Formats: sequence, C-alpha cells, structure tokens
Amino acid sequence: MSASQPPQSADVPTLLVKIFGKDRPGITAGLFDTLAAYSVDVVDIEQVVTRGRIVLCALVTEPPAGLEGDLRSTVHSWAESMKMQAEIISGIGDNRPRGLGRSLVTVLGHPLTSESTAAIAARITATGGNIDRIFRLAKYPVTAVEFAVSGTETEPLRTALALEAARLGVDVAVVAAGLHRRAQRLVVMDVDSTLIQDEVIELFAAHAGCEAEVAEVTAAAMRGELDFEQSLHARVELLAGLDASVVEKVRSEVRLTPGARTLIRTLKRLGYQVGVVSGGFTQVTDDLKERLGLDFAQANTLEIVDGKLTGKVTGEIVDRAGKARLLRRFATEAAVPLEQTVAIGDGANDLDMLNAAGLGVAFNAKPVVREAAHTAVNVPFLDTVLYLLGITREEVEAADTHAD
Repeated sequence: MSASQPPQSADVPTLLVKIFGKDRPGITAGLFDTLAAYSVDVVDIEQVVTRGRIVLCALVTEPPAGLEGDLRSTVHSWAESMKMQAEIISGIGDNRPRGLGRSLVTVLGHPLTSESTAAIAARITATGGNIDRIFRLAKYPVTAVEFAVSGTETEPLRTALALEAARLGVDVAVVAAGLHRRAQRLVVMDVDSTLIQDEVIELFAAHAGCEAEVAEVTAAAMRGELDFEQSLHARVELLAGLDASVVEKVRSEVRLTPGARTLIRTLKRLGYQVGVVSGGFTQVTDDLKERLGLDFAQANTLEIVDGKLTGKVTGEIVDRAGKARLLRRFATEAAVPLEQTVAIGDGANDLDMLNAAGLGVAFNAKPVVREAAHTAVNVPFLDTVLYLLGITREEVEAADTHAD
C-alpha cells in the first residue's frame, strides 16, 4: 500500500483470484465479466504468459455478504469451461508494502543458466532486497531479463551483484528505478575497440609499414612507461610522410562492432542524443559522425601539410581526462543532466568518463576497467547496451518495422 492510499484499505477483506492454463484470446475479459456480477472492485492485476501458458492474478475486494461462496463456485465453473484451473485465496488488504529503495537489475547471459539466475537471486536476498517482478527483455543475441527489486539501496546492491557477476561470468547492470530511466538521455562512446572493432592508429601504421614500432610504443604505454599523450605523439611521429590519400583507405577499412548500427539507430529513434570521443583521429570520427548520424564527435587531429601527414597532432589532446571533460561538455550542449548520461568504453583511458557518467558501461574491457565501471558487457554485440536501458528486443524490432 502506498502512502497515497486511504488508510482504511489496509483492513478491507480481499480475494486473490488466480487463473492458470493454456493462453487464448478473451481470458482476461472473461474473468472480469464473471467477477462483475458480484460488484467487486479491482485492487491489483498481474498477468504473465510463458510459452503459451497464462497465469492471471486478480486481487479484488470481497463481494457483499453471502455472495462469496457463489462467486467462488461461478469462477471455478467458468475456469473449467475454459479448460483452465482456478485458485481463490481469502485475505486482508492489498499487497504488502514494497521496501524502501527501488532498483532495476538487468542480467545478460549467453546463455543465461539456472545456476547464475539462482546465484543472482540469492545475492539480492542477501542484501535485504525483494524481487517484486521479473521480465524478459530479449532472447537473442543474448538472453536478457530484468528484476524489479525493492528493500535495498541501489549502490550496495550494485556492488554486491558486480562481485557475483564476475564470479559467474554473466553481465549485470543495476540502476535506480524511477521516471528518469525513460527520460531523454545522452549516450557517449569510445571509438576504438568499442564502436569499431579496430584500433585506428594501427590501420594507419599498416599503410606506413610501421606496425611493429607502433605496437611497441603501445605496449610501453600499457606498462606505464609512457602516459597517453607521450605515447600518442610517439606513435603519430611514425606516420610522418604518409600520403593524405591514405585517410580514405583507412575509413574504408574501419569495421563497425556488431550491433553498433542497431544501437545508434534505436537510440536516435527514441530521442536520445549520441556522441563519440576518441583518442584516435578526427579524420575517422568525422566520417563516422556523418555516416551514423551522431550528434557529437571529438578526437585528436592528424596534421596534414601539402598532402602529407606531418607526424604531429593539432588542437586539444583527447586523453583520459579529456574524455570525461568532453562528456560533460556534450551533456551541457545537449541540455541533459550528467546523471542522465551513459558512457561506454573498453580501456583505462575511458575510466574517468565511465565514472563521471550516470551509467558507465565497460564493453569487452580490460579487467581493471570492468572492476571500476558501473556495469560490464562481455558479449560482442554493442546493441545489448539497449537492454541495460530497459529497451526490449521487441521494441527494437518494432521501431525498425515502423521506420520511415
């Protein structure tokens, strides 16, 4: 019972009417037509259909004195006529109040096993939470289910389930429930190994014949011997003298991550704004922005003079801190509160951005990034991020069907 309900509703006698069996059109209407003859009020309704079997629960007020027995007999007779079963339980009042703290827990499995589902449910209970509802968001390319949880705060629940998810090898996202989940949002992605499958600097290096040297500098940066800006300059210097015509070749070689187009197309149709930030180069991100209809794009810029790459970059350097700064800038320009932003990335230089966003998603990321992000996705389909936002596969397909 919510605080807005009349206090006297707590002690009103009620009946829980449960109907289950093979689903067919007209069951819900038929049940309530049957109940209408007894002047009962509807307090709550729940209906679930799984593989053609329906479970319909109606919580109604007790009928006038002397009519309960007749109601029970009539409902059972109607159910039998529909080749279904009925169960009627007497009680008092509405459902028990949900605990304070509401969260939505999305679980992604490829596949989703009984073991992992049991472990996630047990960990929710261990944190003091109660599972109020479970709903399937998608059955492919991954199985995605959403648990509505009450009785525990979002942050401790997120921490507990992150540990369980890592142990089980499933992906779990925990967000606070509320209207804000469906509000207009901004989604900002890293590019290399996130939006696309490639590392752009390596594509340029292949044309310059210096792949091994670039890889060596990258490895030094990963060992902590160079910071991002130092490694960027060191790698770009190796491209000096490369003909500018290679830019078009690199653009044609870029491979989008599976599900990238679906993710962006669906978000745009839902009114989201979408951007990218990259430690790569505007020569590629500007092209992606135009091709994919992105709202924002920012990266480093390769200097080109007299048709040749100079081995230098110009303008503001987009590094780890720069990505977080750009997320905030994009949010301001989009008029979206920072807590309504979603950031997606795979590398350590994405961590500041992931932590600054309302929801930070580590996509097929390094262990250190998975551990620090709000949630992680470890399947190779970028559009699975949609399920973390509560968007179902059916809604994605419907949007495609009704697109102009």
